[in-house]
Amino acid sequence: MPTSDRVPANYQTVRLAKGRHSSPQGGVCVMELVSMLAGEPFTDRPTTACPVIASFMRGYNDRVDDQRRQDLRRCAADLVGSYAGHDVMRARHERLIEWGSERLAGRRFAALRGWLGRTPKLDSMRGRDAAGVFAARTIGRVTDDVHDEVLRLVDELVAMGRPSPGVSRARPDERSRVPVG
Repeated sequence: MPTSDRVPANYQTVRLAKGRHSSPQGGVCVMELVSMLAGEPFTDRPTTACPVIASFMRGYNDRVDDQRRQDLRRCAADLVGSYAGHDVMRARHERLIEWGSERLAGRRFAALRGWLGRTPKLDSMRGRDAAGVFAARTIGRVTDDVHDEVLRLVDELVAMGRPSPGVSRARPDERSRVPVG
């Protein structure tokens, strides 16, 4: 089997790619790497990760150039276990809306501003994705400064949910999740 068709033995050397993939052999985005690091089935929606941050990371992964995308490997490790419950998701959701709105201030993005006014409630899956999608769409050309700002934002979002020692970061099962709708 050619080297490019094998799953990398070292997750630090995996090459992150744009888009969603059916298997690691076809490529790996940052959120798919999170699922691999967490030992979950291969997906871009790992249950261990906060869905609000994950939506932003999926959008940014696809927006950033290939070289800068590789910096997201360190974010993947931080996102394992970042699910921290509804209150933290709400705070992260609000921070992403705030961050995206700040990026739009003084710029001509009427369509995004209108979309922001129709952002679905956090209690729906679409709502959990909305803030991250919005924030990622406010990113224009990715420069080194913008990239550094995004990495700091991800660090800030993850830190919002850091539990006290001894508190589980495991995501509840389907029966105990926040109701949709």
